[in-house]
Amino acid sequence: MSDTLNLFSLKGRRALVTGSGRGIGLALARGLAGAGAAVVINDRDEQKALAVAMGLRDEGFNADVAVFDVTESAQVSQAVDEFEDRVGTIDILVNNAGIQRRAPLENFSAADWNDLLRVNLDGAFHASRAVARHMLQRGRGKIINICSVQGELARPGIAPYAATKGAIRMLTKGMCAEWAGRGIQANALAPGYFATDLNRALVDDPAFSDWLCKRTPAGRWGHVEELCGAAIFLASSASDFVNGQTLFVDGGLTSVV
Repeated sequence: MSDTLNLFSLKGRRALVTGSGRGIGLALARGLAGAGAAVVINDRDEQKALAVAMGLRDEGFNADVAVFDVTESAQVSQAVDEFEDRVGTIDILVNNAGIQRRAPLENFSAADWNDLLRVNLDGAFHASRAVARHMLQRGRGKIINICSVQGELARPGIAPYAATKGAIRMLTKGMCAEWAGRGIQANALAPGYFATDLNRALVDDPAFSDWLCKRTPAGRWGHVEELCGAAIFLASSASDFVNGQTLFVDGGLTSVV
């Protein structure tokens, strides 16, 4: 039993979680830290990142910071390179940074469309490329792209967001095609509906919440901590032969009509 459990241990590994100053990113960072990983908190705001890292240290976890904006390619590469030189290897990358914009598609602004692409898609590309260059030199690494049920199912008002998450699913497969033979496992984690700041407008809408609970076989919103087990699996040696896959954590939402 102990040997089996050791497959899930992240002791001795370091995980960078983009956009981990709050919400799902912070929950994932805490979950990976609980499995033994040293975690790297990322945010554009240095003071916010430092405060979050300090809070995790107060909980007994090993936490550092890497301050960069995922939409700025040169900034991402410089920050990753400097971190690896100053602190050590990044063994696990979780591409979590993301935003949401809501509007009818015919009224969706070009500015909001471009913002979604820059953060949700470009950001994952920039961070993955920067970190993978180091992983490939070592011949090992784990990349977890945070996708969404919207990468599989569409809903009115968020078509551009769904487009970015569908693209993330295919980017994950592309990473597998490019890097699987060179020691990197790249997979996607697709949350269903979780009560976070990003979903605040929906959480506060009684009609939507009632519809969601009836639509989801589990009958409720997800709790962010319930994503951690799947993330630990994808970050650990337990998933060494899992590559290019999307793991839905959605209370059964995508399994039923």
